[in-house]
Amino acid sequence: MTDRDLTPMRRQYLQFKREYADCILFFRLGDFYETFDDDAETAARELDLTLTSRPISKNQRIPMAGVPHHAVETYIARLIEKGFHVAICDQVSEPDGRGIVDREVTRVITPGTVIEPGLLSESKPNYLMAIYPVGDAETGRWDAAGIAYCDITTGEFAVTQLSGENAALLVVEELARLSPREVLLPDAWAERGVSLPQGSALSKVQDWKFERAHAEHALTTHFKARTLDGFGLGEMPAGINAAGAILQYIQTTQRGQASQLTTLRAYSTDNFMLLDQFTRRNLELTETIRSRQSHGSVLGSLDRTITAMGARLLRTWINQPLLELKRLNARLDAVEALTKDETLRAEARETLKHIADIERLTNRLLVGRANPRDLLSLRQSLDLVPTLRDLIASMPSLASLAKGLD
Repeated sequence: MTDRDLTPMRRQYLQFKREYADCILFFRLGDFYETFDDDAETAARELDLTLTSRPISKNQRIPMAGVPHHAVETYIARLIEKGFHVAICDQVSEPDGRGIVDREVTRVITPGTVIEPGLLSESKPNYLMAIYPVGDAETGRWDAAGIAYCDITTGEFAVTQLSGENAALLVVEELARLSPREVLLPDAWAERGVSLPQGSALSKVQDWKFERAHAEHALTTHFKARTLDGFGLGEMPAGINAAGAILQYIQTTQRGQASQLTTLRAYSTDNFMLLDQFTRRNLELTETIRSRQSHGSVLGSLDRTITAMGARLLRTWINQPLLELKRLNARLDAVEALTKDETLRAEARETLKHIADIERLTNRLLVGRANPRDLLSLRQSLDLVPTLRDLIASMPSLASLAKGLD
């Protein structure tokens, strides 16, 4: 069957499907998002949808399964949770009765590139990680590894390099610490790979996107920098490869948008205590062994946070125990000050109750996904920042925090 035998809509669909072959393509038709062919069979199976069919030529029908447009996020969330990638193809012109409506893929959603609030946990970061192994892919020998991770909902972007005979083990420990929702690996290493934590999805990326020239060009272009020396990456060549690959992946899935990534931080694992996955599990740091819930864990016992931002930060601190005495003492001094002043603590908590998730609101605004309710929440939250700043400015141990509140 030639293209000439197909309906115009079918030809349009196939054009997008060829471009997004590794995604389940949600194709907007009126009040529904439809899936076709193998995508329809997958969607029907994974989402408990009714599988129907649609004619595409005189004597041929194809499988079809659809969901209402107003409920699409619920269905997408279920697919993302299972590790699928979803491409959303929207109508970008109004039907005029003279021909097929214009459509384009407006977003690609993968486990690590979700920005919709309904698809995210408020209290957990949503990390996307890229790993660039240095060694022999045939034998699976690791000599070093570059690691980059980011959370596009908050703009956090960090990179490191792990070297030595224990490089593979150190990678596993970083995976256990960060629990990324999605991990990018070069094609050549994807089969050998690494053991991923439960809930992490693996995505294979073309090897050339990890190559130094492409990675460095992507990073310098994005950050408008002549070199990467100012980011502290001079001793992290494999880290540059990983960071460049992750940036290119985000630009692809976000349709060229990565404006929420405004900084890149180099870090060293020497600054905090390394805990392997078994130690983390047995200590029940963020979830219990039996129920795999935070209730009853160290995090569940300590978490009295008011805001989503605070909940995520506390989780990060528990997963990354400090080894720097100066920073440890600064935290303890702040805790002591708030413990002793019950009135100030109560006033601060009352103020924080009315502060929304500024991190994620700001980043939705940067990528053009904020709605009027988001803007009102952001305004209300920013109105309260001076009140919070004045409350804590009188305490010497919290004065540096107050200065940082703009």
